[in-house]
Amino acid sequence: MRLNTTGAGSTASGTDADLVVHQDDLGAVGNEAFRIHGELQKRADIAGAGIDKAGAGTTARAAAELQGRNFSAGGELYTALEVWSSQVKTVLQMCAHISNHLDYSKKAHANDEAEIAAALTRRDGSAVPVSEILKYVK
Repeated sequence: MRLNTTGAGSTASGTDADLVVHQDDLGAVGNEAFRIHGELQKRADIAGAGIDKAGAGTTARAAAELQGRNFSAGGELYTALEVWSSQVKTVLQMCAHISNHLDYSKKAHANDEAEIAAALTRRDGSAVPVSEILKYVK
């Protein structure tokens, strides 16, 4: 068994690797998650839509009005509003987590790349030859 080679059908350079992530990809996904978070926060807040001085949105006021007139739909509307708000908050948290994690990953990988590049550079600024690196692999 040799651990320093890729699987069958892959090249030594890793061009057929299972997982390849480019920093631009991480940034694009993180930015998209951030954009979705902002749009969702603005557009999906039905609890806060049409908010009055008392802090009740139009949906909550409609539910209260229906309940006040003994319509069972009032309680159901409150339930729907609570479930919707809970699910929107969950999606907002997921988008924020994705955005933050990918921003962190992008920075961490850039730092790793800088450290590796520094470690593989000679004092005169030239690159360490592959033959020198291979001495430590075997």
